[in-house]
Amino acid sequence: MSSKCAGCKKDTSSNLSCPKCLSLNLPPSYFCSQECFKANYAAHNKIHKIAKQVMDAKAAQSQGHRKTPPDGITCDPNEDIQTRLSLPTWAKGYNFTGSLRPALLSPKREIPASIRRPDYATDPQGIAYSEQRDRATNKAIRIYGPDELDAEYGLRHACKMGREVLDVAGKALRPGVTTDEIDRIVHEACIERDCYPSPLNYYNFPKSVCTSVNEVICHGIPDYREIQDGDIVNIDITTFNRGGFHADLNETFMVGNVDEDGKKLVKTAFDCLASALAMVKPGTLYRDLGTAIHKTAKAQNCSVNRTYCGHGIGSLFHTAPNIPHYHKNKAKGVMKAGHVFTVEPMINLGGQADTTWGDNWTAVTTDGKRSAQFEHTVLVTETGCEILTMRENEPVMTWNESLNTRMIQW
Repeated sequence: MSSKCAGCKKDTSSNLSCPKCLSLNLPPSYFCSQECFKANYAAHNKIHKIAKQVMDAKAAQSQGHRKTPPDGITCDPNEDIQTRLSLPTWAKGYNFTGSLRPALLSPKREIPASIRRPDYATDPQGIAYSEQRDRATNKAIRIYGPDELDAEYGLRHACKMGREVLDVAGKALRPGVTTDEIDRIVHEACIERDCYPSPLNYYNFPKSVCTSVNEVICHGIPDYREIQDGDIVNIDITTFNRGGFHADLNETFMVGNVDEDGKKLVKTAFDCLASALAMVKPGTLYRDLGTAIHKTAKAQNCSVNRTYCGHGIGSLFHTAPNIPHYHKNKAKGVMKAGHVFTVEPMINLGGQADTTWGDNWTAVTTDGKRSAQFEHTVLVTETGCEILTMRENEPVMTWNESLNTRMIQW
């Protein structure tokens, strides 16, 4: 008995069926050959993703979870793929700078009542009142001591949790995965570690992680768009632990077959961060980090974004010091032992200028060229620098392309 090949659509008598369809209790899909299966799997895999999302949505509804009504920005996972990939209301007629397009968002994910929350988590406007009070009353850079760093739920713990969450998210990244799926993975990984995902509702940011693809510089909102072969994707994690401390880190991953310019950009972004962290020690002026970053980027004909900066972190998500990544900046302050902050240079293939999408969050290059970024939370020690969010057994930054490459999997 013959059937249609699910790949090339030709008649076939082959009994080679897709194992994933069977595991999801879908009708069998037959392929005429192993080669045809591999060549057409990316397109065929959309069926699996839709089936899984429908199953998850039905499971959530059976548990009494509230469904968010369509509003032109979000849609339920039960909707067909064409609906989920349609443009949000704000994007219709929008003048995009590059080829990337947004899709609709999934409904907001819930946080268990047992998880400690920052003050903005339940505010209708997501306002971080503690940060505003700090800016108004305190100009000094906080010094963290052993009690805050080394407590069971201290700052080191928050950084360890953030590192684990980024590693989990990074392993899931591959062509065909949606950034919404990465958000789900991050959200659940935070909860499993008794942490709140700091981006969620921060000034109404709608998701638990920032995913910035290709020309997106930072603050990309996870949606139903699938990651494509050749994309570069930044995953930016911030965790807030039971002790009341935030930790912030990010990495840019090369997905599938990334071209040489993309590879150069990602490595340059890594090298820019490494060059800055090599300067961190007591007595260094914060403004001097930008000079090292600029020199490293310029050597590869790349530019440094001037809008977004590194920042102090710990009991607050964003606080003093402010750390510009470009040269000839006017940042104030001198590093002292106990200072904790992020360095997170955003490096562009083209010009440094940026603009923000109509979602009021997604920052993109004005020329549509790609951008890459790496970030760590660091502690100034008596003799230098400790990278609190470094991978285990990696006390210094060493480039290894394989750690940030995600190839196509069959």
